[in-house]
Parts: sequence; structure tokens; C-alpha cells
Amino acid sequence: MDFRFDLSADAPDLYGALFNVTKALGASGLPTGLKHLIDLRVSQINGCTYCIGLHTEWAQRDGESRERIGAVADWAASPLFTPDEGAAFAWAEALTRREKDRLDDLHADLGRHFDRAQVAALTMAVAAINAWNRVGIATHREAPVERAAA
Repeated sequence: MDFRFDLSADAPDLYGALFNVTKALGASGLPTGLKHLIDLRVSQINGCTYCIGLHTEWAQRDGESRERIGAVADWAASPLFTPDEGAAFAWAEALTRREKDRLDDLHADLGRHFDRAQVAALTMAVAAINAWNRVGIATHREAPVERAAA
């Protein structure tokens, strides 16, 4: 697949800055599995095929079951996720879809499951994956599965 541009080569300082945010999130204390699942869910909402494939792969690599990964798209109807994860998914979806009218209630629910630092980290994780999704879509990236088949 052709790329429109390569952010890492064409704007390395900007790419590096976004990469460093992602790296810092890895050290933020958010559970790795939750971070992968949030990245996957936001990527599904945004329709970033590359990111969906990448985060599915990384979640599996780090121990998430295929069953839970497959249930992320309909997490609210699934018994496979904890109340903590459900609160995080709801927050991520509302931020991604810009559902401002729901944020106060969702933030209150988050506070029952996460401390303030975790809520801040979760919010930054959602912001970062939304940014990466836009980069993936803009560059016309292919999914890892498509790359392997090529």
C-alpha cells in the first residue's frame, strides 16, 4: 500500500514528541492490558485499520485473551470486563465521540474506580490514541495482517 507521507521521516521531531507521550503513558501506572484495550476500542471507533491490527497484536502478546479482545467492540454487553474497565471504556468512548453532556457522570464513575492520577493518565491515553489514529488514517497505513500477506 502506498503511503501519503511518513511522519517519522518527514517530521521526526513531531513524531518523536507523540512517541514520547506514548512512552510516558507506559510508565504512568495504567495497567498494560487496560491501555491496550482502550487503544483498541478507540481505534475501532475511529476506523483506523492499522491501529486495530496493531493493538490487537500487542494485547495478545501481553496476555489478553482472544475472547476479551473480540468482545471489546460490544464491551457494555459483555460479562468479560470488570467495572473498572467498563468505566474506562465509557470515558474513552465519550471523549472520542465528543459526548460532552455525559462527561460529568462518567467522571464521577471513574472516581469510584481510579484515583486522580489514573484518570489523568487514562485521559492522556485516549488523547494519544486518537492522535495516532488520525496519523494512521492520514498516512494511509495498512494493517499488520495486510503487510504480512503482501
